[in-house]
Amino acid sequence: MIKIKHIKLFTLIIVLLSIISCNDKFDLTEFDTDDPGNITGDTIYVKLNPDWGGFNHPEDIIIGREPLIYVADTGNDQIVMLNLDGQRLSSRSIKHPVAIAQDYRLNLIVCAQFDTLGQTFSAVYKIDLVASNHDLATAPIRRILPQLADLNRPDRKYTGAAVFYDNTYLVARTGPNNSNLIDPDNSLLRFVTKNNGTTDSLVGRVPLLSPNSTGILSVNNVSSIKSFNKINYDIVINLIGENSFKTQWFRYVSSQDFTGYENNLSPAESDLMTPGFFVKPEGSEIDASGNIYVAETSRDSVYKFNSFGDKLIGFGGPSVFSEPYAVAYFDKVLYVADRGNNRILRFILSTDVQ
Repeated sequence: MIKIKHIKLFTLIIVLLSIISCNDKFDLTEFDTDDPGNITGDTIYVKLNPDWGGFNHPEDIIIGREPLIYVADTGNDQIVMLNLDGQRLSSRSIKHPVAIAQDYRLNLIVCAQFDTLGQTFSAVYKIDLVASNHDLATAPIRRILPQLADLNRPDRKYTGAAVFYDNTYLVARTGPNNSNLIDPDNSLLRFVTKNNGTTDSLVGRVPLLSPNSTGILSVNNVSSIKSFNKINYDIVINLIGENSFKTQWFRYVSSQDFTGYENNLSPAESDLMTPGFFVKPEGSEIDASGNIYVAETSRDSVYKFNSFGDKLIGFGGPSVFSEPYAVAYFDKVLYVADRGNNRILRFILSTDVQ
């Protein structure tokens, strides 16, 4: 056992030395070891240079299906499109964007704001990139939400969207009025698309989810939702309300006895569901292997869990991040919207360094 540990330590030293020799491209991420949530081991995350700056409090980032990168540049009131090298290709003015998703027709679904009747309302837009040959600046845009009946509820906010394989999608809605069980503010809204995606119809609220509970299967103040890019309707949901389990995996089941969402991970057996582990999880990502990444804003950290909910690694701290709000993953690279530092950071595992 001692010999094996020595071999692993020697291997790690060799990897680190090779990284240091390429310091124009990589930075060794400093781990905040005073934070009990952060762990180090034989594998660490290494920061890629350069940082991508020029943003103003970015609150979301996704890797599209093209693949292209889309950033909710919230403080600059715009969506920015980049290629994988970080080159800006196009942008679109839209007030206070906070969340982005993309369907399988390459339409963007954006949670943002709009002004009418002398007030500011939360809104959901769909942007048709194909119609403009992927010119984001000129792409047709239409507003999906709020509907006319919602204009008397300005406190309602749309905070996230998740798209499924059949182009149905969910929108997370939050708000203070949750005493009405028929139409509480805290809800997941389900949409179906028709006419090749040109018509979006609200089917209704996802049933059997609690708008104000502090336990499992809660939608009490959802900060973001993420689908799995598989042939299912599973989602990872983040909550910033008063809840003991602030990141949950909702598994969709359909049988003769029950159709709907159930909790997929046991609090007794899953690090992801450890009560009180998260304080303010703002964003999550799921890679092709089912690993789940969570941006924990209150600790300035990012955590990675496997598909069983076991914690694999945590990194960051205030020396690395200031309010990490969203994470995205593509081709071994982890992208982080570092909101407080107005930038996008990229990381790669030390074991993946060429």
